[in-house]
Amino acid sequence: MKLFECQHCGQPLYFENTRCESCGHKLGYLPSRGTVTALEDDNGLWRALAEPEGRYRYCANAAHEVCNWLVAADDPDEFCAACRHNRTIPDLSVPGNLLNWRKIEVAKHRLFYSLLRLKLPVVTKAEDPDGLAFDFKSAAGEPVMTGHANGLITLNLSEANDAERERARHALGEPYRTLLGHFRHEIAHYYWDQLIKDKPIITECRELFGDDTIDYGEALKRHYENGPPPDWNERFVTAYASSHPWEDFAETWAHYFHMVDTLETAKAFGLRVRPRVTMGAELATAVDFDPHGVDMERIVDAWLPLTFAVNSINRSMGVPDLYPFVLAPAVIVKLAFIHKLIHGAHNEAAAASPEAPLRAVVAGLKRAVAAPEPSQ
Repeated sequence: MKLFECQHCGQPLYFENTRCESCGHKLGYLPSRGTVTALEDDNGLWRALAEPEGRYRYCANAAHEVCNWLVAADDPDEFCAACRHNRTIPDLSVPGNLLNWRKIEVAKHRLFYSLLRLKLPVVTKAEDPDGLAFDFKSAAGEPVMTGHANGLITLNLSEANDAERERARHALGEPYRTLLGHFRHEIAHYYWDQLIKDKPIITECRELFGDDTIDYGEALKRHYENGPPPDWNERFVTAYASSHPWEDFAETWAHYFHMVDTLETAKAFGLRVRPRVTMGAELATAVDFDPHGVDMERIVDAWLPLTFAVNSINRSMGVPDLYPFVLAPAVIVKLAFIHKLIHGAHNEAAAASPEAPLRAVVAGLKRAVAAPEPSQ
């Protein structure tokens, strides 16, 4: 994510801020400009300092303090580009539900920042039956399974409870489990339907991720009964990715978002890594590029030193690794497929030999395999 600042006083801002603590100006996120903007009152509407000619109002969900996004004054929809996808929200009369919903919306809005930044289609179900919608439900009364089905992403409200999410993480043997991670994973299933299903590119996808026509329910049953294959970390980004090609695609997609968003933030802060050790040159990098405008080799080349550095910092604080995963060469090839898919770089020639243009990526990143492996 980019780094934001108040247009009135220059104060650095977080994506979720609603008020500048320096000058007191109200703040809102302007999706058309991809920026947090300072606001000035204009007869009941808001004038955005980032776009003075426009007039805006807050999303209706601002009344619940779960959204700071802006809507054009003449837009007939009362909800913003992120909130208009909500089909079901929690019962706010139940104690604790509002707080958990706020946590969910923070993660969901960060997801939508990325979707809009990557220019991915974000059509609502009101606009198209095949569009995207969200149900945020409490398990009180009936079981709620987090997942995706036909464009509807369901999230169990308990995932916003830190203790419950940590319990589930341990029970499932996961090194990483977050609300944002859930959204990035589930949205991948939606985009598989939009970008892969019944399209020519599915042939290339199957060459990398496997045959998606195998029975999904039986594949998950085998995974939970027998666990992943012994060599899963040589072919998959996570153990769960080995359960079925759909899950491999979703996990890889989610990790691509982890990488691109984190590198964009690192660039905004001008981060450089120069380890003061004998082999430090191999783990040195300068995140001085836009990860949305480079090839996958450049992204991975910066990602490995950056995560080795921040994992080391986390360990100094006594907290888990920020990125407790290792990118094997086969996973890098899959990430490159996701990168090309999202940026529309595929063509018939590339589809004929998906791995050929990526050999340089794998060859140039062999030090990734040799880098110290994070604890799981």
